Amino acid sequence: MTVLAGRLPPGAGWRADAAWRDLLRVIALRNLSPDEAREYLRRCGLAETVHETLLTASYGHPLGLSLLADQVVRQGSLDAVRDSPDLVTTLLRRFLDTVPDASQREALEACALARVTTESLLRAALDTADVRETFDWLRDLSFVEAGPNGLFPHDLARDVIDRDLRWRDPDSYQLVFRRVQAHLHRQLLTSDPDQRVQGIFDVKFVFRNLPSVVSPVDWQTWGSHLPASARPEHHPEILDLVRRHEGDDSASIAHHWLTRQPHAFVVLRHPGGSVRGFLALIDLTEASDQDRVADPGAAAAWDQVQREGGIRAGRRVNLTRFVIDDEGYQDPSPTLNTAPVVTLQLYLSAPDLAWDFLALAEPDRWDDYFAMADMGRVPGADFAVGGRRYGLFGHDFRALPLGPWMDLWAERALAQDPQLTPRRSVALLVLSQPDFGDAVRQGLKDLARPDLLARNPLLRTRLLADAAADGPADAATLARVLRAAVATLTEDPRDDKQFRAVEQTYLRRTATQEGAAARLGLPFSTYRRHLGQGVARIVAWCWEREVYGPSQTDVTT
Repeated sequence: MTVLAGRLPPGAGWRADAAWRDLLRVIALRNLSPDEAREYLRRCGLAETVHETLLTASYGHPLGLSLLADQVVRQGSLDAVRDSPDLVTTLLRRFLDTVPDASQREALEACALARVTTESLLRAALDTADVRETFDWLRDLSFVEAGPNGLFPHDLARDVIDRDLRWRDPDSYQLVFRRVQAHLHRQLLTSDPDQRVQGIFDVKFVFRNLPSVVSPVDWQTWGSHLPASARPEHHPEILDLVRRHEGDDSASIAHHWLTRQPHAFVVLRHPGGSVRGFLALIDLTEASDQDRVADPGAAAAWDQVQREGGIRAGRRVNLTRFVIDDEGYQDPSPTLNTAPVVTLQLYLSAPDLAWDFLALAEPDRWDDYFAMADMGRVPGADFAVGGRRYGLFGHDFRALPLGPWMDLWAERALAQDPQLTPRRSVALLVLSQPDFGDAVRQGLKDLARPDLLARNPLLRTRLLADAAADGPADAATLARVLRAAVATLTEDPRDDKQFRAVEQTYLRRTATQEGAAARLGLPFSTYRRHLGQGVARIVAWCWEREVYGPSQTDVTT
């Protein structure tokens, strides 16, 4: 038997060679199992009291485990084991066979930050168009694997690279973080409904190592469990979970909402099919006065809405009323992980959302986390059910819409300052000129759909910020700006053909472009030429104001 060991697997030539392919056996050496890792640490002479900490820190990676064990033996304690610059440098050198150049290092840092890395994410992170060679370099690294959604590094390598950059160059870390986060935000806000869950997993993941985020996420299971709508056969299990964790009074309230709004409940299931946990997202505007009075949590949320002036007809108020995991209740768990997933899905699909509230037990322990997320505890809104105290946390989307709110999460986390205000902290989205043009063209197509306009990335650009100087930009602001851009085509009689083509296509909403050409009495090719010229003029008008600011002669109505 001949054994060859290396950082890279055998090339295709070995596997295709007629003399070798039947003899060759390729074995990928993976992490040590927990039992193997504990046995290794016992042989190192380390007490069992430190085993779990070292297993968690190393993810079972043999190299990481051995270096961490050596560090504990030399220091005599666990203090600063993972944060030691010497240890991080040693691990980083062992992971990398060669010193990467500047672009490769930036790519490595972005790959460590993102849950999965694609070429489009690299283009955003490196701010360059051609990343194919760099992406291929990443894929060939021994600690980087390729999955169905992109590249991802070994967990230990990810942590080491992330910690090295934060310690070595905090300014560069913030730059990479902002670029990656802006790309993920843009993707999420413009994604199709069936892609949103993965986008939410990606957006939340980049926060996992920031020391300023007191996160209740169970990162070991993040992205591995998907919620599903509760069915009638789940109702008895849901009520049993409430009764066991919160008591009979709370179970009566859950039964009330299961009767009134069964569609509000989502569940996570064990592999055998039984309910592991559930959440309930109650639409308080759909509920009756009697429904709200029957639940102290709903009553507290509704009272807060009324104190803030109520809401207009057609706006929604949501209350995430129950978050219960079979094993952990409201401690970090797959069920708690589901809360931001289902609520962000709601935010993206409900542009009419005015308020979102969340009720949780033992509210004092959540104050720091939700203050950072700008979903602070509502003063005077604590309530009690069955002798247990609950707190109410809420966000007013009328004051700070989804896009800027997500930007604020990043800025507060990076600054480690939960008091950072939106006006100071939220950076405008800087789109490239091609992406900006695509967003303008998409906005013209969506003029009659406020729900789609509400997800357009233009809402976070300078163009819209200038147009909504007295408040946050929304779908109505974007529609007004686009109509103003169209109206500029009427200022010169020579542009009349372009204006009529744009008007018939986007303002009068002819069903097809062929129909628009027929209404204008033009050959289809001529109509398409006029339309393209008109749209190009509109894009140029918007781009000029994005780059240079508003003009004194702008059309504003």
